[in-house]
Amino acid sequence: MILKAYGKINLSLDVISRREDGYHNLRMIMQNIELHDVISVMKTTDKIKLTCSRKELPIDKKNLAYRAAELFIDNYNVRGGVEIHIEKNIPMAAGLAGGSTDAAAVLRAMRSLYRPEIEDAELMELGLSIGADVPYCIVGGTALCEGIGEKVTKLKSFKNHILVLVKPSFGVSTKEVYESLKVDNIAEHPDTEFLIRSVENNDLASISSNMKNVLEEVTLKKHTVLKEIKEEAVKMGALGSLMSGSGPTVFAFFDDMLKAQMYYDRMKKSYEEVFITRTI
Repeated sequence: MILKAYGKINLSLDVISRREDGYHNLRMIMQNIELHDVISVMKTTDKIKLTCSRKELPIDKKNLAYRAAELFIDNYNVRGGVEIHIEKNIPMAAGLAGGSTDAAAVLRAMRSLYRPEIEDAELMELGLSIGADVPYCIVGGTALCEGIGEKVTKLKSFKNHILVLVKPSFGVSTKEVYESLKVDNIAEHPDTEFLIRSVENNDLASISSNMKNVLEEVTLKKHTVLKEIKEEAVKMGALGSLMSGSGPTVFAFFDDMLKAQMYYDRMKKSYEEVFITRTI
């Protein structure tokens, strides 16, 4: 089987409270983008073999795709194994759910190959033990995600909107960002209900003007270059710009491909990983 594993952005990310288990209760609107990895999965008689087009990516249990295959085999007592190859296009440690979407693709592939009767809800529950973004990545599209990310409510599709992604050369630790966030001191929370209505109305201008990610309060203070990337996008005609997830990738929405291309060309002079893509 060959599957596309799509990246995601956050149209909003709100942290409601810190939980006793150390995780946070979140409320966020997630959106798939066309940028994707390509996952090839083949049945074998035994063991798990993982290969990847990027040498710096681990090919053992440190890789979420490997862990997804292992979890599926163990959980359903599968007799057999799997060979997985990841053609990696989504930047790593970027806030785009690159690892989670690969894991979700492997779970979906293994369901098709071994246990087609399994419902999405069961697969999502299994995926949650791998990572909080995995349940959303199994469902995909446009969705409201709550809890630690496991409560996924599909929204009306917000597809075919142009955006440019800029991923600086450094990575960001999601764990460190959340640990540094002081929930009681969040200056401004996103108006999630307004954003949901804007999604339902396919109102790009309203979404672009009201997007909010409370984790910017941590990551942008530590990496001021991200603020400069956002400001440059708006100067060059973006309707709005936001950091995705815990960062460091910044995305900007455009209503004109020419403006998007000009911003892409400008950013490409300074950053290696820059992409023009669309919501799907």
